Amino acid sequence: MSSERVGELIDTLSGEDDRLWPVEAWPALRFDRPLGVRATGGHGPVRYYVETCEPGKSVRFRFTAPRGFDGFHEFTVRTTEAGETELEHLMVLRLRHPAWCTYPLLWRPMHDALLEDCLDRAERELTGTVGTPARWSPYVRLLRNLISGNRFFRFSANKVPPRSTTAIR
Repeated sequence: MSSERVGELIDTLSGEDDRLWPVEAWPALRFDRPLGVRATGGHGPVRYYVETCEPGKSVRFRFTAPRGFDGFHEFTVRTTEAGETELEHLMVLRLRHPAWCTYPLLWRPMHDALLEDCLDRAERELTGTVGTPARWSPYVRLLRNLISGNRFFRFSANKVPPRSTTAIR
C-alpha cells in the first residue's frame, strides 16, 4: 500500500468525506475549522486541538478534556524497514485526578474499541474489505449501553461489529 493513499485517509479526518473515523458507530470527530494547526474540537466529551499537522503524513491532537488528561494522540504514516506502509496511532498520557481512576474503567476500553474500528475502516477504504473485523468486548458493549443516553456520546449506532483486530501493513 502506498504511503500517499494511507496519508490521504488522515487528511480526511473530521471532513464531510471522512474516510478514517468510524462515524457509523461513534461520535463524529469535528473541529471549528478544517483540519490544521490550532483547529479545536474533538469527539463526544473528548476535546483537543490540532497541535501539529503535516498533510499526507501525520496529525497530532493535544487533549484539553476530559479533566485529568495531560497528553496527546496522533496518527502517522510510516514506512517500515521492510518497505511496508503502516498507519500508526500513538497516545501519550500523563493521568491526573480524576483520570487516574476513570481512564482504566471507561476511557481506555472505549478508546481501544474506537481505534480498532478506525483501523478496520482504514483497511476497508484501502483494500475494499476487512480481513478480520474488530469485535467489541462485552465490557465495551455494557459501557456503550450505560452511557448511550448521555448527550455527549450520541452513538450513531449501537450494533456490535464483526470480530477482529487488524492493522494496516
